Amino acid sequence: MMRVLLTAFVLHLLLSSHHAARAQDAAEIVARADRHLRGESSVAELTVIVQRPDYSRELRLKAWSLGTEYSLILITYPARDKGTTFLKRGNEIWNWIPAIERVIKIPPSMMMQSWMGSDFNNDDLVRESSIVEDYGHAVLGDSTIAGRECWQLELRPRPEAPVVWDRILLWVGKQHYLQLRAEYYDEDGELVNVMQASEVKELGGRLLPAVWEMIPQDDPRKRTILRYEAVEFDLPMDEGIFTQRYMKRVH
Repeated sequence: MMRVLLTAFVLHLLLSSHHAARAQDAAEIVARADRHLRGESSVAELTVIVQRPDYSRELRLKAWSLGTEYSLILITYPARDKGTTFLKRGNEIWNWIPAIERVIKIPPSMMMQSWMGSDFNNDDLVRESSIVEDYGHAVLGDSTIAGRECWQLELRPRPEAPVVWDRILLWVGKQHYLQLRAEYYDEDGELVNVMQASEVKELGGRLLPAVWEMIPQDDPRKRTILRYEAVEFDLPMDEGIFTQRYMKRVH
């Protein structure tokens, strides 16, 4: 009897250790993918195309980021939106609208609203930095996307985490830790959005997808395409640019 109990105890320890290791591995995969995508800092020029069944709209922007806490987005085109900026500090976002010369803080109730008429929402501006801290991670298995071997991971929000998605499925390439696909589910288990990456090439000295598409599942004829035109990583950057005062005069 003692031998049976001892064997069961050892088996329990081995299984617990195995599950803990897999959880740790999953967290490390997500963290490495996040670091590969953002670097310590970055400056990027991007084009955003909002496609609808009856029209298409183009935005051009410049974006600065520092770590996971700070980012600044400046709209440079079209003329009617030029100079509009978005400032992110932690989980808070402010919007400077030059036409009315006002800074507006985006409240939690508006986080799921569309960002600039696109299929990205306001929460997408802060969520990418939270996938490491605000979610638990698990490896579901292996997969292949566009000929690249991937880990398929499941992300579930931690208790009291300030996030809007109940579940995220994430596909990360094994060779370069590229985020290649993500699926976003609401609290009812419904698939809401799919984000897929393509055109992997060297950008800013590292291999990255140049194109990201966000596709709402209620109408797949709609989509928003984000294309990196240029990006630089790990540049010296002052925290002082991520302020409401600076966001009014950045260009």
